[in-house]
Amino acid sequence: MTISSTTVKNSYSGDGSTTTFNYTFKIFADSDLQVIIRSSTATETVKTITTHYTVTGAGSASGGTVVFTSGNIPASGETVVLRRAVPQTQAIDYIANDPFPAESHEEGLDRATMTLQQVQEELDRAIKLSRTNTMTSTEFSVGATDRANKILAFDSSGEISVTQELGTFVGNWSSGTAYNARDLVKDTSTNNIFICTTSHTSSGSQPLTTNTDSAKWSLIVDAATATSSASAAASSATAAASSATAAATSATNAATSATSSASSATTATTKASEASTSASNASTSETNAASSATSAASSATTATTKASEASTSATNAASSATSAASSATTATTKASEAATSATNAASSATTATTKASEAATSATNAATSATAADTAKTAAQAAQTAAEAAADNFDDTYLGAKSSDPTVDNDGDALTAGDLYFNTTSNVLRVYNGSSWQDAAVSTTGLATNGFAVAMAIAL
Repeated sequence: MTISSTTVKNSYSGDGSTTTFNYTFKIFADSDLQVIIRSSTATETVKTITTHYTVTGAGSASGGTVVFTSGNIPASGETVVLRRAVPQTQAIDYIANDPFPAESHEEGLDRATMTLQQVQEELDRAIKLSRTNTMTSTEFSVGATDRANKILAFDSSGEISVTQELGTFVGNWSSGTAYNARDLVKDTSTNNIFICTTSHTSSGSQPLTTNTDSAKWSLIVDAATATSSASAAASSATAAASSATAAATSATNAATSATSSASSATTATTKASEASTSASNASTSETNAASSATSAASSATTATTKASEASTSATNAASSATSAASSATTATTKASEAATSATNAASSATTATTKASEAATSATNAATSATAADTAKTAAQAAQTAAEAAADNFDDTYLGAKSSDPTVDNDGDALTAGDLYFNTTSNVLRVYNGSSWQDAAVSTTGLATNGFAVAMAIAL
C-alpha cells in the first residue's frame, strides 16, 4: 500500500461515558498503538493494552478503534491521545536467489515511512531555531556540577548558557557567618538586598558595597531606588487625581457653554420671527399706500372732468363748480392718506431691518458659544484620557496584594519584567523577571523595625 496521510495521532476530550475512540492511521499490530491520558492538571499517563483498553483494526489502512475497559473510561476534563508507535526496527530478511518478495519489501518501506513520520511528529513538538537563525553552541557543554541549581539562559552572544537563580532569604547580614551561593541577605545600613554569588564565611562590616567580601555579593534590590519609585508612583497618582478633577471642571464648563449656546440660539430664533413679522407688516403698508395713491389719482381725474364740464355748460356752472370743489377736497384728503401710509411703510421697513440685524448678531453669538463648548469638551476629554493612562500604568506595574502568583496584570494583559505584587500567603514582595515570579525581599514582619517595610508600603 501507499502512505498518503501524515497523521500519526488523534486527540479527543473525555466525558466520563464515551468508551470507544477512533484512530485514523494504519498500524501493523495492536502494540503499535500508544494510548496516553492527560489529566486536567497536565499529568500524562501511558495506559497498558488489555489492562486499560483493547484495539481493533490493526492492518487496516483507514485505522480502527480503541475501546476502554470498565473502570478506565476517560473522565470529563481528561484528554485522550492515540499515537502510532511502530518499533524502529527492520525485521525483513532477504534470502539469496529467492524470488523478490515484493509484498514484504513494500511493508518494509511502509514501516520506514511511518517511523520517519513519528520522528517528525516528535521534532515538531521540540523547541528549535527558525530556518534563518543560526547558533554556534549546538551542543550544551556545561557540566552537571556547573548546571546544578542554575537556570537555562542565553549569553550576550545569544548562545546557550546557565545563570544564577534567586535562592533563600537568610535574614540580616552579619559578620562571621557561613553563606552559600544564592543566599539572600539584607544590609541593615542601607536596607538593600544582596544575593551571594560565591560561598564564603563573611568578614568586614556593612555596608556590603565596601566590605572586603563585596565581590562575592550582587545587589538585587536598591531600597533608595525603590523609595524613589514609590514616591514617583505616589506623585503620578496625585497628578492623575488632579487631572481627573480638571477634567470634571472642564466638563462642567463645557455643559455651561452648551447651555448658553442653546439660549443664544433660542434668542436668535425669536428675533428672526419678529423680523419676519415686521417685514410682513411693511409689505401690507406698502400695499395700502399704493391703493391710496391710486384713489388719489382717480379723484384728480374726476376733478379735471368736472372742471371741463363747468366751462362747457354755463347752465350747470354752479353745480359743476360745487362738484369740482368737492372732488378737489376728496383728492387732497386721499393724497394726505397716501403720504401717511408711505410714512408708516418706511417706519415698518426700518424696524424690519433692525430686527434682522439683531437676529444676525444673536446667530453669531450662538456660533461662538458652540465653538467654545466644543473646545472645552475636547480639552476635558484629553485631560481625562491622560488621567486614565497614568492611573492604568501604575495599576499594571504594581498588582497589589494577592494570595498567589498572578498570570496576567490587572487589565488581563501579559505580564512584563519588573511587575511587582505582595504575596499575602508568604508575606513576601515578589518580582516578575520576564518569565517567572521571584521573591524580591524578606517577609514584611521581619522588616517592620528596619525601615524597609516602610519603603515598600509607600509603593503600595
